Amino acid sequence: MTTRTRILTGITTTGTPHLGNYAGAIRPAILASRDSNADSFYFLADYHALIKCDDPLRIQRSRLEIAATWLAGGLDVDRVTFYRQSDIPEIPELTWLLTCVAAKGLLNRAHAYKASVDKNVETGEDPDAGITMGLYSYPVLMAADILMFNAHKVPVGRDQIQHVEMARDIGQRFNHLFGQGKEFFTMPEALIEESVATLPGLDGRKMSKSYDNTIPLFSSAKEMKDAISRIVTDSRAPGEAKDPDNSHLFTLFQAFATPAQADEFRSELLQGLGWGEAKNRLFQLLDNELGESRERYIKLLERPADLEDILRAGAKKARSVATPFLHELREAVGLRSFVNQAQTTTTTKKKAAKAPRFVSFREDDGSFRFRLLAADGEQLLLSRNFPDGKTAGAVSKQLQAGKDLDLRSEDLSFSVWVEGECVADSPAFADSAARDAAIEALRVALSPSQD
Repeated sequence: MTTRTRILTGITTTGTPHLGNYAGAIRPAILASRDSNADSFYFLADYHALIKCDDPLRIQRSRLEIAATWLAGGLDVDRVTFYRQSDIPEIPELTWLLTCVAAKGLLNRAHAYKASVDKNVETGEDPDAGITMGLYSYPVLMAADILMFNAHKVPVGRDQIQHVEMARDIGQRFNHLFGQGKEFFTMPEALIEESVATLPGLDGRKMSKSYDNTIPLFSSAKEMKDAISRIVTDSRAPGEAKDPDNSHLFTLFQAFATPAQADEFRSELLQGLGWGEAKNRLFQLLDNELGESRERYIKLLERPADLEDILRAGAKKARSVATPFLHELREAVGLRSFVNQAQTTTTTKKKAAKAPRFVSFREDDGSFRFRLLAADGEQLLLSRNFPDGKTAGAVSKQLQAGKDLDLRSEDLSFSVWVEGECVADSPAFADSAARDAAIEALRVALSPSQD
């Protein structure tokens, strides 16, 4: 069976989405989510927003607008996992586990932190003036976002590649310290959409809220037309040839046009198309491209309760993965229940030897299984695939409840059934005598322990 590629991306909830967000991140992510070989996770990075913004109303409004943007853009929540970062309590807990293995020297090299320190030094300030621990440890939170769901690919801008690399470093360190041969974390790779990674704003610089040079994505037609009219162009008059390759207006057009439309627009600019008419062509293109999505966006904003229901359902779906996985990680670092802790005293060794040893694990496709090992380490059972760790755990508990087992022999193997459904299978044995001995060993292993 082919393993589906898990793709994870998010957008920080500090402002209103603009064309750059859409072309550089949202649109390619939505297109990627339609790939039947993709298992896509998309989230509102609202914990990250707290690092950059201390205005609660702005953050709340942005969360609403960005959620509506993804859905209006065509994200199918039945095909993907769509959630708010802050609805997944396992993420901050994993952040702490990763913080405890992340090297300070690694975080010292983070671009955002270094840039803030350099700016302070240039202005004669204390190097750490105004720098919070949120900014400093931002890469660890991002690592937790990625590693929690074992993403294979992470679509990011070039300025975020370092954070994906740091997630790899931190994940490898955890695996080395606590894996004991098991790789808890998949090593993620940054995925860059070269053609639209950076979209120019009204002044030619990268489109960014910090430069105040953005074109809002789902503004009214009039507001969009007014914004486009402010795009900076050169002084070449109508009739004079324009240089498409040095025109950020053409770059914007190309990001939303078909190849044929872009070729035609390039030809017209070379033939002297006036800038005023060129801006009108860009407006018509964007209005046609985004008009229906804009209508859906407006309707979604008018129904915040519907958005809340969608995000809560997405959080439930995400936590069905995160909760059992975090349990594994807690076990790995030693945060274990005293009740289930292995018995070590002489008086309990005999009882422990009789007890079955269940080992749970997760397959590459995201399903969960468990093995039942005999006291000597021989595998007695291998479960079928379960959709989540909770279901797998419930079945293993049923097997340990001491009730009569429904065992069914078939040739040189056997299976275990619960409530009319096959839940686990034995390996194939050399002969029927070995099979029958294994069945007896299983009955003893799962029988109630005796003092």
